[in-house]
Amino acid sequence: MSPVLRDAVEGDMPAITSLYGTEVEGGTATFETTPPGLEEMTRRLAAVQRHGLPWLIAETDGRFAGYAYASPFRPRPAYRYGVEVSVYVEAHARRRGVGRALLEALIDGTRDRGLRHLIGAISDSATSEASIALHRALGFRDAGVYRQVGWKFERWLDVTLMQLDLDPKGAPPVSPGLDLTGGLA
Repeated sequence: MSPVLRDAVEGDMPAITSLYGTEVEGGTATFETTPPGLEEMTRRLAAVQRHGLPWLIAETDGRFAGYAYASPFRPRPAYRYGVEVSVYVEAHARRRGVGRALLEALIDGTRDRGLRHLIGAISDSATSEASIALHRALGFRDAGVYRQVGWKFERWLDVTLMQLDLDPKGAPPVSPGLDLTGGLA
C-alpha cells in the first residue's frame, strides 16, 4: 500500500519527536546527541512553516510512518534558492516506499515554490547506502564528502553531500526565493 502524505500539524509532534529522539539516541542520521523535547521540535516545525516550506507526514495503514521537511540551506541571501531536505522513516515502514514518497513530494513542493536547489547531507556514509541510492534514483548528484566531521558512538562519521538542481542549465531564477528572515519573499 502506498503511503498517504499530508502536511504536518502540531498534533503530529509527539510522533515526530519520538522518531527523531530514537534516531538521536541510536542512529547516525543526525549528529545531535541529546534528543530535543516536544517544545523544541514544535518550534522547529513552526520555523519551517514560517518560511513557507513543506513539512510532510507519511502514514501507512493509518499509522505514522515518517516525516520529511525542507529548510533553508544557509542563512545568507545568495543561498535563498536552495533548501536542505531531511527524511526520517520509522523502522516498521522502511523499504516500503515511504522515504521515496516523502522525498518526491519535497522535490515537487520545492519546485512549486520556484526554488532551484535541494541539498541532502547524508550522515554516516558507510551505513547509509539505501539513502544515498534513493537520492541518486531521484536525480541527486554527488557533491562531495565531509570526512570524519562527526564523532558519535565512539567513531568518526562522514557526511555525503548530494545536490539536485531543478534547472541544471542555470537559467535565472523565476521567483525571489526564500525570505531568510521568515517567509517566502
